[in-house]
Amino acid sequence: MSQVTSQYLQNCLEIATEAALAASAVLLKYWGKLATVEEKGRSGDLVTIADKESEAVILEIIRRNFPNHSILAEESGQFTSNQSEYLWAIDPLDGTTNYAHQYPFFSTSIGLLIDGVPQVGVIYDPIRDQLFRAATGLGATCDRATTPQGDRHPIHVSPTKTLDRSLLVTGFAYDRRETPDNNYAEFCYLTHLTQGVRRSGAASLDLAYVADGRLDGYWERGLSPWDLAAGVILVTEAGGKVTAYDQTPFAIDTGRIMATNTLIHEELSSALLRIAPHKLDKFFSNIS
Repeated sequence: MSQVTSQYLQNCLEIATEAALAASAVLLKYWGKLATVEEKGRSGDLVTIADKESEAVILEIIRRNFPNHSILAEESGQFTSNQSEYLWAIDPLDGTTNYAHQYPFFSTSIGLLIDGVPQVGVIYDPIRDQLFRAATGLGATCDRATTPQGDRHPIHVSPTKTLDRSLLVTGFAYDRRETPDNNYAEFCYLTHLTQGVRRSGAASLDLAYVADGRLDGYWERGLSPWDLAAGVILVTEAGGKVTAYDQTPFAIDTGRIMATNTLIHEELSSALLRIAPHKLDKFFSNIS
């Protein structure tokens, strides 16, 4: 892996913060004022002018500051520069469906992968003015956007020790209607084993909430790198653990993740592995 200094990571963190705040200003400009909402080909996979304009703002800032870095942005696709080991994974509006329905749970998420490993992450919730930031070796914080750099407050995962005392969160992929490889069975099963399972509709904030100890664990499939890059480094820097369902090392290109406060990690993994992915096929095949 490329060796980078803490100072360089700090600089990347500051630029990502600048970009996230600028993009979120665009999201607030269009909040509740959308004239049209489009689909990107799959039912429920929405895109709006707010997605596109906020992404353009982010791209301008990242390119201006890091012209030799590669970029993977949700709405624009991948922009590769000299096969750089630095890759920015950008979701200008995570939770577009929520946003389009004026459900106030969405964020701007910007992560930096170095040699494929998340190293810097910024997630900003403009409705609540909550700015989550993390970088390798620099810890994780959550503050208002206006909080001075020296006054930022560190965050840590929850102390919940057992699955039956936990509150979890998950999500459902856009292709959930077509594929039997979904997590409906897992959702039902874990609802019985825990104090509850939430489905919020924004993967980046789900991971941020695990990092901040508001939730104890998260699992999901069918995700893209821009959904995960920023949140993964937040969880790990906050003391959490991120792996595949079977506790093998996390690989961002699989689209699958299990993230916890570490204490319930093995128990959640065991529960997920007990559930056959196709257990509810017959039930859903009868729904017209």
